[in-house]
Amino acid sequence: MNTRRCCQSARPAGRVRKVAGWLLPGTVLALMPKCPMCLAAYVALGTGFTMSYASAHILMRSLTVLCISALVLCAAKRLLKHFRQKSSLKLHPTHSNP
Repeated sequence: MNTRRCCQSARPAGRVRKVAGWLLPGTVLALMPKCPMCLAAYVALGTGFTMSYASAHILMRSLTVLCISALVLCAAKRLLKHFRQKSSLKLHPTHSNP
């Protein structure tokens, strides 16, 4: 008989999603070019589509906001989980009847 504790997950997919939630936006932010023309050149090299400076600038700012929002969401979930666990661990004194 295989008994599993409630805190052990059946599949490692949940852990992979958590790591990807942090890793993917951080990697995109770190590797994204800081110049709109460089971003337009990378898009042209990768897809064959050309972009104007204005659309590359909008895409760059949108990607930045999206990645930062994803990182803030991951951090908020982590903090919320931490505070929930902390509040559930508070021990209340029990009163014994003499």
